[in-house]
Amino acid sequence: MKLIILAAGYATRLYPLTLTQPKPLLEVAGKPILAHVLQHLRQTPDLSSVTIISNHRFYDHFHAWAQHQQSIDPALPIEVINDGSTDASNRLGAIGDLVFAIEKQSIDEDIMVVAGDNLFSQDIQDFGGFCLEKKTPVLGVHDVGRLEHTKKYSEVHMNIEGQITSFEEKPQNPTTTVIGIALYFYPKAFLSQITQYVKDGNNADQPGRMIQWLYPRTPVHTWTLPGLWYDIGSKETLEEANRIFIHL
Repeated sequence: MKLIILAAGYATRLYPLTLTQPKPLLEVAGKPILAHVLQHLRQTPDLSSVTIISNHRFYDHFHAWAQHQQSIDPALPIEVINDGSTDASNRLGAIGDLVFAIEKQSIDEDIMVVAGDNLFSQDIQDFGGFCLEKKTPVLGVHDVGRLEHTKKYSEVHMNIEGQITSFEEKPQNPTTTVIGIALYFYPKAFLSQITQYVKDGNNADQPGRMIQWLYPRTPVHTWTLPGLWYDIGSKETLEEANRIFIHL
């Protein structure tokens, strides 16, 4: 299984912090967000390699970090690929970047996909084991506690078996506090569908749109994230994460 980390955004809401530094390399509790992400997924069963998708502006930053990480953990290959975008006006979008990686690396294995700005408070290697057992696409879900928070993310309903029955990106009138987070699993048999989704002209930006398109066509299961979760989208969430994670 290959881990793909989406890290090609420009994080304009965090300016000026992200003018010269990519968001996934901003520090939380003394180390880059990306280091936290990898730490909590490192023990995933059958993890073969890691691909970090960067934009052109910050490719060198990620490449330097990956080299350092490889010196610490040489057993796990890490490759950084450059999607060629130079600013928010010509970025490929999260799903577009995923297709870029699939085609550039001729990927022919199961993939786990995570956004490089997601923070987890504990190891989540059980996600990989769950995915290998289900052998279907899987979406990580989390309870944000308040309907008002759901509006910022995606509303997810599932049946007793944990299979998605409805999914809506950024709902105006949510009825659940369970949201989809940017943690996905796609068996290799579904990689061609991701590519076709983009080629058909569908929304290639928000990664949840792929799940919204996919679940009526094939079973998509959910996995409930344990512990805390932060989506670092603003200075306020970055500051809050620092206050919390320094004690973990």
